This record gives sequence, structure tokens and C-alpha cells, in this order.
Amino acid sequence: MDGSVPPPSALPKAELDRITDDLVAQFKTVFDPEIPVDVYELGLIYKVDINDEGFVDVEMTLTAPGCPVAGEMPGWVETAARKVRGVTGAKVNLVFDPPWTPARMSDEAKLELNML
Repeated sequence: MDGSVPPPSALPKAELDRITDDLVAQFKTVFDPEIPVDVYELGLIYKVDINDEGFVDVEMTLTAPGCPVAGEMPGWVETAARKVRGVTGAKVNLVFDPPWTPARMSDEAKLELNML
């Protein structure tokens, strides 16, 4: 890395903010079937990058590597991302580093699961 600052996004800030908000709203429609909380509030979405053309790259994890829906949940998240106006495509990469822990959950998720 040469330490240079990346160029600003070609997407206007207002549009980038809207896409980001809409992505969060869509991620909140995807639930882990074993836990009655959405993947966003569970803290399973680690990183979301939106490029200048509107393509979305998502890094997410699962509550456990042996999760029964490990093969399906990334597709659910990808489908949710593609529903957002302005998103031209999406790819979800499953990562397990850092491992997920309940500490990643939002207060809303902890409240839903009676953990507060």
C-alpha cells in the first residue's frame, strides 16, 4: 500500500446513503431459521462494499460453521441485496474469521432473545 487516499465514489453521497439504508432494511428481512432474529441484528454481516457501478460485495458469517443453512443463507442475503434499487449485482462471501460470538448482536437482538 502506498498510503494514497482512494478516489471519492462516483455515486453521489445521498445515493450511496440511500442504497446503504435500503441494504440494511433488506438484510433485516433475512432470518436465521434457528434464531428468531434477522442476520443484520445478529451481527452476521461483517462488511458491505458498494462499487461505483452499484455492485455489492458482502462478507458475512454464520452463528456456527456447521449451521444447517450454511449453503443457503448467503444466497438469501444476496437475493435481498439485489432487491435494492441501484444495486446492479451482488456477491456474498462466507467468512469465519473472526468467529461470530453473541457479543456481535445488537441490543435489539439481545432484547428479542431475553439476553439483556
